[in-house]
Amino acid sequence: MNSLGINKLKKETKVVVAMSGGVDSSVVAALMKEEGYDVTGITLKLYDDAKPSKEGRQCCAGQDILDAKRVSEKLNIKHEILFYQKKFKSEVIDSFIDSYVSGETPIPCVQCNQTVKFRDLFKYAKDLNADALVTGHYVSRIQKNGHANMYRAKDRNRDQSYFLFSTSQEQLDFLRFPLGQIDKLETRSIAQKLKLNVADKPDSQDICFVPNGDYSSVIKKFRPESFKPGKILDISGNKIGEHEGIINYTIGQRKGIKIPDEKPLYVININSDNNTITVGAKKFLEIKEIKLRDLNLLGDKQDFENLIYIKVRSTGRLIKAKITILNDTAKVEILESETGISPGQACVFYSKDDYGDKVLGGGWIHKTYNKNLST
Repeated sequence: MNSLGINKLKKETKVVVAMSGGVDSSVVAALMKEEGYDVTGITLKLYDDAKPSKEGRQCCAGQDILDAKRVSEKLNIKHEILFYQKKFKSEVIDSFIDSYVSGETPIPCVQCNQTVKFRDLFKYAKDLNADALVTGHYVSRIQKNGHANMYRAKDRNRDQSYFLFSTSQEQLDFLRFPLGQIDKLETRSIAQKLKLNVADKPDSQDICFVPNGDYSSVIKKFRPESFKPGKILDISGNKIGEHEGIINYTIGQRKGIKIPDEKPLYVININSDNNTITVGAKKFLEIKEIKLRDLNLLGDKQDFENLIYIKVRSTGRLIKAKITILNDTAKVEILESETGISPGQACVFYSKDDYGDKVLGGGWIHKTYNKNLST
C-alpha cells in the first residue's frame, strides 16, 4: 500500500493533479512527482480572461494556465489543458446569475467543484485510467471501513471543506488532498525550496469571473434587464424608499440602503416576485430555522444521531443544530444565535470524533425563518 492508500508501486500509480496555476496545486504536483508517482497535470480553461485586477487575484485566467505549464515543465511531468468554457458558462455563470436575479446569494465556487471540476475532470481522469485525482484543496481525507471520510483541514484558516460538501462518495474515494495536514506557510516553504515560479504568487481572492468582486457588473453584462427599480419596505410592509435593482443587495447588507434612521438598517429580506427589499434592525436578521434543498449526504445514518454542527458561510463558525432529513430536503433547527443567513448559500453538516470535524454533507439553503418575525 503506497502513501495514497493504493495497492500499487508508486511508479505504477497514475495520478492526475488538478493544476490551477497557484502555489497550492503546484506544490501538490511537486510532492507527487518527488514521491515517484506517474503524474499528469491538468489545467482547466473555464472562461474568457477578464482584465487584470488591481484589487485581488482570480483563478483560471490566462496567466494561471501559463504558470501551471511552467511548473509542469520544471517538474518534467505531462500537462494538458481542457477547454471547458461552454460548460462553465452554462453550469456556473448562468446559475450564479439566475440565483442572484431570484434574490439569493449564490456560491459559484461550490457549483464549480460540483460540476466541471469534480464531475467532468473526475470523468476525464477515469478515462485516462488514473488511480487518483489529486487537488490542492485544504481538506483532510481519512480512510475508514473501505471508504474515504472528509474532515476539516489542520489549517483552520485555509479549510475548504465548506466548498466541497457536494462531493459524492464515489468522487471522495477517488480524490486525494495532500495539503490537509499542513498549513499554508509550510506549503509556501516547500514551493520556495523547490524554486517553483509560483512560490510567492498571491492567493486568488475574487470569484474568477467576477473582477474586483463587482457582482452587479457581471449581471449587467449578461442580464441588463435585471436592473428594475422597486420599493424598499420596512418590517411592517410600508414603503420607505426605492432601490435600483434587487441584484444590488444581499441579506445582512448595511451599506448602500441610503435611508436615514435612528439605528442602522440592514437588508432583512429580498422578494424577487414583487421586486422589493425589506430592511430593519439587526435583530431581525437572527434565524431560528432553515429549509434545505438538493441534499448531498456523506455520513452514515448513525452520525446524525449524535450532536450535529452546521456551517452556513465559508468563514463562519460551527453552530449546534438539530437536523430532520426528508429525502433530498432537510429542516434545520438552529440551537445557537446566528444572523444573516441567506437563501442560495450552503449549509454544511459536521460531527466531531477522535479524528476531528467530520463532514457529513449538506444542502442549499432554500428558505429561512426569522426568530423575531412572525411567519
